[in-house]
Amino acid sequence: MQTPTADTTAARRPRGRPRKTLDERDDGNRRVELVNAAARLFRRKGFDATSTRDIATAVGMHSGSPFYHFKSKGALLYAVMDEGMRSATLRQTAALEQACAALPDAAALLRVLVRNHFDILLGPGSDFIPVMLYESRSITARQRSSLAKLQSDYESVWQPVLQALSEQGRLGCPVKLARLLIFGALNWSAQWFDAKKGASLDELADAAVALFIGNNPKPPGRRVRP
Repeated sequence: MQTPTADTTAARRPRGRPRKTLDERDDGNRRVELVNAAARLFRRKGFDATSTRDIATAVGMHSGSPFYHFKSKGALLYAVMDEGMRSATLRQTAALEQACAALPDAAALLRVLVRNHFDILLGPGSDFIPVMLYESRSITARQRSSLAKLQSDYESVWQPVLQALSEQGRLGCPVKLARLLIFGALNWSAQWFDAKKGASLDELADAAVALFIGNNPKPPGRRVRP
């Protein structure tokens, strides 16, 4: 039997990078599928009541396969929340850029922000932010801190709009308090809104804006101290 030489050994060795496994080639797509499925299930059943097997079954995986992509169910929960906030920020930026091209006033901009926020909370693929709002106790303090920064960036865009409305006398309380109350009211809609009953998202946005600032500017009056 001929002993392999260095040349023949080198010829047998595959050149370039090793071929990726099927899981490695499909890693990005499978991660997206897992995050989307987890968002739906976490919103529908709650984090504690949703098992990793439930999530795997929803995307046609074996029960242990999600751990190839995420270290734990908690890591998957954080990925849902992180993706939700980043996507929400991008959608809000796009909505404002389109609106600002028409140079609307502050009231019109508030309506754009409210309508877009309702779409993020209640429209198609709207599972991500409600999961973040109601399952934050299940992530770590460090993860909550990271999400709080993303949430602050998202909400900061509302500040100049509310400030302009305040200067017009259209807010009945300080800007900071108005922002907190507005987001509290909007976010709670994820608990009670039913797309099959009642108002459309456009009608909901119109009603919310009318509630927050009314239809007519009011002269600035005595303000509650922040």
